[in-house]
Amino acid sequence: MKAASVDRNDPCPCGSGKQFNYCCLGKTSGPAPNNNTASPSDALRKALEGQRFDTLEDAQVFVTEHTWQQNQRQLDEFEGLSPELMAWMLHQPFTSVRLVLFPEVLKSQPSTPITRLFSLLAEAIGEQGLKPTAKGNLPRNFCRDAALAYWDEKTHQERTRCGGINREEDFFDLHVTRLVAELAGLIRKYKGRFILSRDCRRLLAEGGLAVVYSRLLKAYAEQFNWAYRDGYADLRFIQQASLFTLYLLTRHGDTWRSQTFYEDAFLRAFPIVLNDVPPSPIFTAEEDLRRCYTWRTLVDFVGFFGLAEVEKVSDDILCHEYRVKALPLLGNAVQFQFPR
Repeated sequence: MKAASVDRNDPCPCGSGKQFNYCCLGKTSGPAPNNNTASPSDALRKALEGQRFDTLEDAQVFVTEHTWQQNQRQLDEFEGLSPELMAWMLHQPFTSVRLVLFPEVLKSQPSTPITRLFSLLAEAIGEQGLKPTAKGNLPRNFCRDAALAYWDEKTHQERTRCGGINREEDFFDLHVTRLVAELAGLIRKYKGRFILSRDCRRLLAEGGLAVVYSRLLKAYAEQFNWAYRDGYADLRFIQQASLFTLYLLTRHGDTWRSQTFYEDAFLRAFPIVLNDVPPSPIFTAEEDLRRCYTWRTLVDFVGFFGLAEVEKVSDDILCHEYRVKALPLLGNAVQFQFPR
């Protein structure tokens, strides 16, 4: 009796962490394995050797059990995670309490780039609201004042060297903060003015930024389009795998490590993402993916949310090399529920 196939909604046997129908369904072969062990298809073929099944149901039970066992294995390329845990991490990062907890209230008030900018925005809105421009953006004078309050003098000079702040998009971190706050339901427009939502006022009164932080984090990770912040290809999977990067930082972030360390770990886990990188006349797919991953995940996500310190290794304006180290806020805001 021929063995039945894996169900289309099961984790893919190739170990990518994706559902079968979003990965290797319809392919004659999956991606090459990242270690020296046999591929999942080879392992299944070997397990079937000498097996005889009286019914299709018996064959299905055998394949299902084998697939379940394969998906419980701890894989080096997944940093010790099993394919099953990786599937949860990719597809249900904020809803599986068996996987990770995101405390609704932090132990202390966070001081991070996004919370500092949100504080400036909330203070400016106040009780009276803030009148937007004709295009619906934050007023120019507020953006200028916020930049002076947020940046030190040297940084302000560097950031405005090629032009002043004449619109919200000229202070892009503030622009992103406003968009994420709206996605999180913290601010909205009402009768022609930006106002703090009723929910936001309640949260600020109950616990300040220690309560608001998790709302901003989830909105940024799940709703905001990370590709909007840079000029790289969409590559949505980088954002989908954001929790895996936080897991990497939890395991290895106790000491300074280069961006390459985290790029390598991401590529080991998800080499198939290289297939999604559009061709470039200048860079290889791997070079583009590495640059996109570092900027989008390390600089614009974990750095922006104060989960890690991300430093340039040189003051050279053209330098694109960073070193990364986790900050205490990471363990407070993201609590994994399995051994790390």
